Amino acid sequence: MKKWLALLFGLFTYVVGIGIYFTNRLMFMRKKEDEFVRNREITAKRVNETEFHKLPKTKVMVASPFGYDLDCYFIHPYNTKKWVIFCHGITENKWNSIKYMNLFIERGFNSIIYDHRRHGGSGGRTSSYGYYEKWDLDAVIKELKKREGEDVKFGIHGESMGAVTAILYGGTIDDAASFYIVDCPFSDFTEQLKYRIKQEIKIPSWLVLPIGKYFLKMRDGYWMKDVSPQSVISNIQKPVLFIHSEKDDFILANMTKALFEKKTRDKKLFLAVNGAHAQSFNENRKEYEEAIDDFLETFSL
Repeated sequence: MKKWLALLFGLFTYVVGIGIYFTNRLMFMRKKEDEFVRNREITAKRVNETEFHKLPKTKVMVASPFGYDLDCYFIHPYNTKKWVIFCHGITENKWNSIKYMNLFIERGFNSIIYDHRRHGGSGGRTSSYGYYEKWDLDAVIKELKKREGEDVKFGIHGESMGAVTAILYGGTIDDAASFYIVDCPFSDFTEQLKYRIKQEIKIPSWLVLPIGKYFLKMRDGYWMKDVSPQSVISNIQKPVLFIHSEKDDFILANMTKALFEKKTRDKKLFLAVNGAHAQSFNENRKEYEEAIDDFLETFSL
């Protein structure tokens, strides 16, 4: 009997230990400090802080449906209905969005940059890789429509988790954007986790994921399968520009290629030659801008 009790206790300890460790890694992934991101972008000359502060802008705290505020800047140098909303990646903040914002301001668009939940100046306790973030994006869009009218035209640009957020918004909530630019998204959360477990922990994913998925549901309220861009991308009828660095070894470029194949029409694909994860713009700026210009021109955006 004692052996059985010891075995059961050991199994219980293993399950709980794996479940908590795994979900802590996901829910509370260590973020970059706001000042680090700001200084990095300024030092790399991707952000000119003086020019940014000169832009006409309104700071807006948008209420999330989950009870916290989202720290946003509505940047409006033009009297136009054309806007782009920028969604940054996990561990980043809105300072990382400014380089993309500048591209679209140069092309005559107003812009919104904001911090995702648990990042920057926004509230929220956990990161959910697009699951809750898509509803926060919806709240930002509703605020834009409230301010600019229901006839406002907007695109969404997302990087990494922000790209997943954009796809999940368009594929499950409302395909309301005029266009989407999705830079280095994963195609399926479960498959991405299997790959990262193999790379980082080097144990079979079947020892972790069956436990982790239940703990994630218990602790943060959603299933891994609910974060699957490949399952909803075909619902998006508006044009999508897919971007990925061929050398990305954090989220493999094959995931974006798979999403591109599942989108049946009105699509473009730009595979950057240089750069690691989320570095397509930083390492291929000329080609990145050319891909955007070709996309906007092709679909008259």
